[in-house]
Amino acid sequence: MIEEKLQNNIIYEKICFHCGQNCLGSEISLGDKYFCCAGCKTVYEILYQNNLCQYYNIEKNPGNKINKNVSTNNFEFLDDPDVKEKLVSFSDGEYTIATFFISQMHCSSCIWLLENLYKFNSGIIQSQVNFIQKQLTIRYSEKNTSLKKVVELLNSIGYMPELNFSDLVIDERKRESSISKKLYYKIGIAGFCFGNIMLLSFPEYLSFVNNIDTFLRRVFAYVITVLSLPVFFYCSSEYFNSAYKSLKRKVINIDFPLSLGIAVLFLRSLYEILFNMAPGYMDSLAGLVFFLLIGKLFQEKTFETLNFERSYKSYFPVSVTIKKDNKEFSIAASKLQIGDTMIIRNDELVPSDAVLMKGKGYFDYSFVTGESKIIEKQTGDVIYAGGRQKGQAIELEVIKETSQSYLTQLWNQDFSKKNENKLIVLSNVISKYFTIVVLFIAFTASLFWMHYSLSVALNVLTSVLIVACPCALALSTPFTFGNTLRIFGRNKFYLKNTSVVEKLANIDSIVFDKTGTITNSEQSTITFSGRPLSHAEEVLVSSALRNSSHPLSRYIFAQLNTDALIDADYYNEIPGKGIESIIANNKVSIGSKDFVFADALEATDKFNTDKCNNVISEAIDTTVFISINGKNNGFYKISNSYREALEEVINALKNYKLSVLSGDNSGEMIRLKKIFKEASTLLFRQTPEDKLNYISSLQLKGQRILMIGDGLNDAGALLKSDVGISISEDITNFSPACDAILDSTSFSKIGSFLDFSKSNLGIIKLNFIISLLYNIAGLSFAIKGNLSPIVAAVLMPLSSVTAVTFTTLATNFMAKRKGLL
Repeated sequence: MIEEKLQNNIIYEKICFHCGQNCLGSEISLGDKYFCCAGCKTVYEILYQNNLCQYYNIEKNPGNKINKNVSTNNFEFLDDPDVKEKLVSFSDGEYTIATFFISQMHCSSCIWLLENLYKFNSGIIQSQVNFIQKQLTIRYSEKNTSLKKVVELLNSIGYMPELNFSDLVIDERKRESSISKKLYYKIGIAGFCFGNIMLLSFPEYLSFVNNIDTFLRRVFAYVITVLSLPVFFYCSSEYFNSAYKSLKRKVINIDFPLSLGIAVLFLRSLYEILFNMAPGYMDSLAGLVFFLLIGKLFQEKTFETLNFERSYKSYFPVSVTIKKDNKEFSIAASKLQIGDTMIIRNDELVPSDAVLMKGKGYFDYSFVTGESKIIEKQTGDVIYAGGRQKGQAIELEVIKETSQSYLTQLWNQDFSKKNENKLIVLSNVISKYFTIVVLFIAFTASLFWMHYSLSVALNVLTSVLIVACPCALALSTPFTFGNTLRIFGRNKFYLKNTSVVEKLANIDSIVFDKTGTITNSEQSTITFSGRPLSHAEEVLVSSALRNSSHPLSRYIFAQLNTDALIDADYYNEIPGKGIESIIANNKVSIGSKDFVFADALEATDKFNTDKCNNVISEAIDTTVFISINGKNNGFYKISNSYREALEEVINALKNYKLSVLSGDNSGEMIRLKKIFKEASTLLFRQTPEDKLNYISSLQLKGQRILMIGDGLNDAGALLKSDVGISISEDITNFSPACDAILDSTSFSKIGSFLDFSKSNLGIIKLNFIISLLYNIAGLSFAIKGNLSPIVAAVLMPLSSVTAVTFTTLATNFMAKRKGLL
């Protein structure tokens, strides 16, 4: 009977190999592995069959207990097209992207498993985890799998997504960082224990311990020990867990020396109390943990206040043209409402999910998928946010409010692999080896003091482990660049991410596009040369130009101001050349001389080709030629007006190598040479390919290039450059290829932006020096035995807060000097 009870106890204490819960008498096993239920055993078998048991090596018992009540029949509703439409963020009939909220996601094993879903289901192309928001984005092939099968797979391995349709529209404010309640609980418990331990230790502090009864002394010591147990096992558990997980990954993080110091202090004090050798240092232990937690709370509060994560509604300035009462006007995409009618022209981005109401849609979803492929859409089709129209202007009805976070997430997808931040990588490497050096110093110093005093040696070991902190080194770079992003945003200069700041600081050459970049459309004058256009011809020209988002097209369209427009039967816009369209059986060609004349059948009496050649050879302005049904009707002459601050900007950039690329003729050369000086390179009649090749040629010479353009005919050059900035009067033609968006009203501040970026490198270096000096000073006191663990616990988090505060104040100060604040 006794033997049977013992066996039952042994079985009862066995834990599930998958999820870590007690098996509760279960006899489910596989070899030497026990499982609490058939579900956990099934998940293990699935992982084993797919050679994914590495999942269990990253964390111990990392799995989630399987919900037996969820049946695969419950997922039949996911085959319903209406339900699927609410869950997916993109679908072109071939590939679909869906994002799920996975509340069970809790460790690095979860991340590893969820990002290897393609090994379970060949139809899954990619799965990407956002651990902070517990989101999983899956891209899958419609041909090889379905939304239902994807969800069934997630459920089968213990990661059932939350499919609460009332919560599909997530309030982004709920995603903001908040201080964990558990941290407050730990601070409260540690503070309570610390206060009471100090109260019971007063006889020791006041040095009249010999006047106290021995029995009471022992009682006080044991009560102090009991009070220290929740401090050690609960309040400091996060440090031990973090250290343990880092060791399992064969990495030593900053929590390892902290947890080692706490353990040494506790075990040393416990030994002295139990063997009645000394009163121990439980007060120091409780104070140490209490101040560490207070410091952590202060850090989180500080980081939350200075958080540089961009508010998407403020930092993604996409505008869109809407149609209301037969009038077209632009509004911020964030103000779009369900039911609004959007006008999307050629090369413009669709900012919100919508239904195609009018026109033919030809969408490039490379912004979403990374693959450049045109997808044709018909009236009534759903158009997902992130698509770029390639063709005539279309009308769409909004069916879902704009998700600024989704657009920004798409913008930050690193298809070009340009976003490596070398300084952050360097600081992380320093932090990694810093911990190893601290451990070496701690043990070396304690061994030295062993010859003189064991008590001092242990005190030195604990103090060294606690006071040294690489956090200040690790935090200085991201917080400096992060605050810079916020300052730039206030000045209407919007950067994709922090790595762009470092790249801006290292630029040595700047390439400007001309039209729409250094010219001011609002002050340009437009005149027409040639046979005057009839009203019917003006309607044809306006109807063709309405489809284009090119600055020149917009100028002329606004000048004609024709209300009666005709939908194009055919529309094609060739970057760097022009527009060809068929409207009411009339062929309309608009663009450069070579492009328009190539299709011309004959010249009019009043304006023939020879005369045109003579006129254009003398022109000093930008010209746009018009041909209707093969007849050369004339050309529009746009008298370029350069931005008022252009000369000031060029003077501020005198230390850079400057170039100007233009698709127009060379008539502007004399005027541009006066502004850009003789040393600058001026190239005209440049096609998009020419611009791209020019950037490549400069990079081959070792130059670091900043390209500033409008994102239309220079998208390839923007992408190829080290930093690409898109500038525009409005942001309807936002280019995903760019690294930053510059509002045209902030054009005059380009020099200040570059100077400020360089100042940031100096701030980071100075912060590194301050952090290094702090650690040297702290370690020198700790090695000499002149620093108590409690003081070390106060100084350790204080160093991080000091580093963050310094970077914030320093960047704000430099921003004010540059006129950015």
